[in-house]
Amino acid sequence: PLKDFSFISQTLEAKLEALQCHFTWELNPSESKLLLLREILEDIGTEEGNSWLGHIYNLRGYIQYKLGFTEDSQSLFNQATEALRLTRGAEEGPWLVVNYGNLAWLHHHLGEQEESQAYLSKVDALMKKYPSPSQDELHPEILAEIAWTLMKFSAKQRLLAAVYFERAIRTQTDMVEWNTSRVLALESASKDPENKVEVDILKEMEDAKKRDPENLYLAALYLEACAKKIRFDIKEEARELGREVLKRPVSSYSGNTPILRLYRKNGLKDEAIELAEEALRRHPGERFLKWSAANCYKWVLEDRKDPALQKEIDRGISLCKEVISLYSHHSLKIKIALANMYLLLNNQDEAEKIFVELHKIKDLEEAELKLLNINCRKIFQM
Repeated sequence: PLKDFSFISQTLEAKLEALQCHFTWELNPSESKLLLLREILEDIGTEEGNSWLGHIYNLRGYIQYKLGFTEDSQSLFNQATEALRLTRGAEEGPWLVVNYGNLAWLHHHLGEQEESQAYLSKVDALMKKYPSPSQDELHPEILAEIAWTLMKFSAKQRLLAAVYFERAIRTQTDMVEWNTSRVLALESASKDPENKVEVDILKEMEDAKKRDPENLYLAALYLEACAKKIRFDIKEEARELGREVLKRPVSSYSGNTPILRLYRKNGLKDEAIELAEEALRRHPGERFLKWSAANCYKWVLEDRKDPALQKEIDRGISLCKEVISLYSHHSLKIKIALANMYLLLNNQDEAEKIFVELHKIKDLEEAELKLLNINCRKIFQM
């Protein structure tokens, strides 16, 4: 008998829709958000030993698909497969369910239905072999990847991300990185007054730090929280973290950003410049470190507002321009910093040009638009 291909197609679609993967999580990002996220994820780096490497490749693959780069997408999904196997030390496991789901969807969109069906079969086999410990809950590996993805997509979703991590940890308690990320999500969510975070963040961070002592990102945030709540001098502890971060591979996960912020908040802005420049001397081609250094010059110049700091202004402007050229979609704050540096040189024309250009950007998030308007008023009222 002839096969009813329309029925087969509908059945395949139904199976695909039932998958747990990036294609079914209703992320619905705008193009500008996708472009921004792509640059953020690239800065995390691909150093072996990063426990989130498979998740990073998975999300990058989805982003490239949404932007129309299907070959890149397939390559990144395949890299996710290998990274997950490497970090988990096994050829297969429930941590491949999301990845195989992504590949099933990608092949379906490419019209490669046999390959799509093959990945659907792999997902079915994994779910039968590694069922969720709880009948009423998704597998903790899936919950954790949903949580990590939500953390990256929106600051407003970090409280929800913490909830997903909590659900994952309930049935799989030994994953240190899940707990650390849960606490980081709570810490970030607590800064939004609209969120009701009903836990002791400092205590949560202290407990997480004991379980994950090598995480400098967490250590810097914990030290910052201690200084804010207990009011003690943390300069030497901040310097120690600064010395330690120089030894780590370059990554936005290394702790560089919160450590430099610690320097800024504790009267060490000049030392922040020294630390950032030393990192650049060791890794001169890393755009993320150039961004960090540009920020440090911005802090010093905003604080002193002294046109006599010609050397610092020149270096700050040079770094800002370079950073802007390296980040096509992720440079709003640096462009604002550059405009403010031009003002120190009494070059209002260049500053105004930058703000006119920035106001043409579509899809700015609420916080970005607020930042832009505050700085814009400051310039045009001069």
